[in-house]
Amino acid sequence: MVTMKKEKAQITKGVVTAFVNTALFAAKLWAGFATGSIALLADAWDTLSDSVIAVFVIIAAKLASRKPDREHPFGHGRWELIVSILMAVVLALVGYEFLSRSIERLQDGENVVFGAFAIAVTVASIIVKELLAQYGFYLARKYNNPVMRADAWNSRSDTFMSAVILVGILVSRFTNGLWWMDSVLGLFCAMVIFYAAFKVMKEAITRILGEEPGAEFINQLKQEVHNVYDHDLMMHHIHLHNYISQKELTLHIRLSKNMSIDEGHEVASALEKMIMDKFEMTATIHVEPLG
Repeated sequence: MVTMKKEKAQITKGVVTAFVNTALFAAKLWAGFATGSIALLADAWDTLSDSVIAVFVIIAAKLASRKPDREHPFGHGRWELIVSILMAVVLALVGYEFLSRSIERLQDGENVVFGAFAIAVTVASIIVKELLAQYGFYLARKYNNPVMRADAWNSRSDTFMSAVILVGILVSRFTNGLWWMDSVLGLFCAMVIFYAAFKVMKEAITRILGEEPGAEFINQLKQEVHNVYDHDLMMHHIHLHNYISQKELTLHIRLSKNMSIDEGHEVASALEKMIMDKFEMTATIHVEPLG
């Protein structure tokens, strides 16, 4: 049920993002051609790339929601991480394109004049992009979804980018001799895109390589274990295997060597059931003799 809700939310987010970004792209492209601004054109094409990324989000939702099979017993949830890496590559390519264009414009020394329409489009972009970012972060927190988190960071980077462009536009309109402003804004946009790509790529690769459970989770786990079995089990070797759609937890506990195999099995089984109920993780517990 949770997986179905997650898939539906991710697809809905992808459709909304694609529609909104396509509309913003058209407005920014018009403003960019009208002014000849590299920064506005960079912002426009970056916005169009967001529509492409939204399609990736939808594809990831479909692929990750597939049920486990013989070849993939832990499900297909890591498709979300693979798609996140593809999203990072697209962002990096966009950033490189506008880095080179901005350097060329800086060398040419061409001046750009921004009009009221450019200002209006940039303000609208800031508002809409931040709303999309908040929507994405909310869904990412709710479903612990790396793809929606990556998409949200992408929207947030666009918010910062548009905000800096707006400041640059306003400054250049009221200050003479700032012919280099558009090129500098373009360079800044490229750096923001590169940073977003790096952040998305780092999170995806970290999860694929494997991550150590956080201190907060371990403390919660110890508290819940104490509620089930009122003795110090000396838990250690706690490892989390994150397959996105399914999580596997392995850990070691120590029990009295005077316990029978049946008694030790009952303790381990009770803990495994609790971990599934409380944390929605499949646990495998190794029992060691105390002392």
